[in-house]
Amino acid sequence: MKPRSAFPSIEWLDTIDSTNSEAKRRSEALDNLSVIAAIEQIAGRGRGSHSWISAPGENLTFTLFLRFGQGGIAPLLSSEAVRITHFCTLAVSDYLEAQGLQPRIKWPNDIWIAERKICGILIENSFSGEYLKDSIVGIGLNLNQTAFDPALPNPTSLRVLTGREYAPDTALDDLYKAICRRAEQLSDADGRNALELEFSKRMFVIDKGLQAGIDAAIEDFEAKR
Repeated sequence: MKPRSAFPSIEWLDTIDSTNSEAKRRSEALDNLSVIAAIEQIAGRGRGSHSWISAPGENLTFTLFLRFGQGGIAPLLSSEAVRITHFCTLAVSDYLEAQGLQPRIKWPNDIWIAERKICGILIENSFSGEYLKDSIVGIGLNLNQTAFDPALPNPTSLRVLTGREYAPDTALDDLYKAICRRAEQLSDADGRNALELEFSKRMFVIDKGLQAGIDAAIEDFEAKR
């Protein structure tokens, strides 16, 4: 049975190429803070040319659509697009903390628990002049998957870490509440500054050599698929 949500802004699909791609196709019709979630992505995308690999039905793969200006979030200058990274990573961190975990934000927008990656975020912005028009935010959060390809560098999931099984629809509803709370902070300068300060305290950058090794392992994994 396809998951359902308590929020009308969240739409669940059975199978899609990519929730980000679907959001792009429907961007003119989507309301601010709309969510498109999928049980299965067959062409999920990660940062750069990388794919996002997720076992169907076991994790959260969804896209959050943000609209700026009339009918959406307060106007945001293109030069301040990093604010989207701040609010999204902190919202996911809030959700993970509520599960009893201690998340860290690896620059620019991955979420790690200790030395393992539990969440990846892909942000694609559109601009109108000097302002943001909309943002398409793809989020992949590992919920229940316990078996990962050994070629992947360092994945983990909530179930691995807590021993509990998570209902994807309930998890997304809870995460969406955190997203909406954090989105309110984008509406004024004080909120945006608070987001930036908290992000800076949680954020870390890994050694360039280690990052190069992770990237090489991912590229090798994808080349063999």
